[in-house]
Amino acid sequence: MTKPFASSADLGEKQQTLEVLADGVYALTAEGDPNVGAIEGEDFLVCFEALATPTAARAWLGRLREHTEKPIRYLVLSHYHAVRVLGASAFGAEVIVAHEKTRELIAERGAQDWASEYARMPRLFQDPDSIPGLTWPTATFSDRFSIDLGGGRGELVLQYCGRGHTEGDLVAWLPEQRIMFAGDLVESQAALYTGDAFHREWSSGTLDLVASFGARTLVGGRGAVARGEDGVEAAIAQTRDFLAVMLREVGAAGSVKEAFERTHRALHPRYGSWPIFEHCLPFNVSRLWDELHGVERPRIWTAERDREVWDELQS
Repeated sequence: MTKPFASSADLGEKQQTLEVLADGVYALTAEGDPNVGAIEGEDFLVCFEALATPTAARAWLGRLREHTEKPIRYLVLSHYHAVRVLGASAFGAEVIVAHEKTRELIAERGAQDWASEYARMPRLFQDPDSIPGLTWPTATFSDRFSIDLGGGRGELVLQYCGRGHTEGDLVAWLPEQRIMFAGDLVESQAALYTGDAFHREWSSGTLDLVASFGARTLVGGRGAVARGEDGVEAAIAQTRDFLAVMLREVGAAGSVKEAFERTHRALHPRYGSWPIFEHCLPFNVSRLWDELHGVERPRIWTAERDREVWDELQS
């Protein structure tokens, strides 16, 4: 039987949970939907991730306003995917921060990615007409960007850890609380999307750098908050294992169809019941097949190409 395209049949509402990770540090998780967060400065807020539409973002901000009325000075975008950035206008942030490669990716493929993700994940695009257009960062950096939180609250460090989930992923690190918002560089009890990834670098040097921070609480891109050193290590190990299995199975295949079948068979026992596994795997395998056969940068996903890959691999 043909499987419904990507997440097009995933229309059920997810239960959102707002967690206070430390004084003035918040995370909103939603059963495998994209996670978001916020950090209080002395007299301002830093929000992390923007969700897919302004309407969806306003619902998150309504929850946040139950805890703080401080104005939003910074909106941090961990990377460029549409479901992470297109709700930015709802925040009214003074500064929108992203890595310089993220800005380049928005310019190169932001419109195509928007159309692609809308077709793949329609439920996340609540009130799509509320999106005013592409989201553009107003501040970018290449290696490190620090925000003084004021009032003895320490600093928030935005760090580029290398190519991974995309070319421009960053993490947000609170050294005093040892809390990290890792974006989609790490997932906790959720499958990976790697359709724009650099698998070999991600699985080695990039995750090595993420692990070196020694976080004791980690908010990944999707899934549960990882707590304690053991929980954080397990989330990073899960992410690394997923990538390692993909590299092994796709690397041993003689065709992209065989690569998909081998990878599905190898990953499904551990990860098959986790959010977005079936949705992501055809796009993951297609990208890794390209990468292992000399395509350095990910090809642009379009709504048309999405359907072609899905029909070839997941039908």
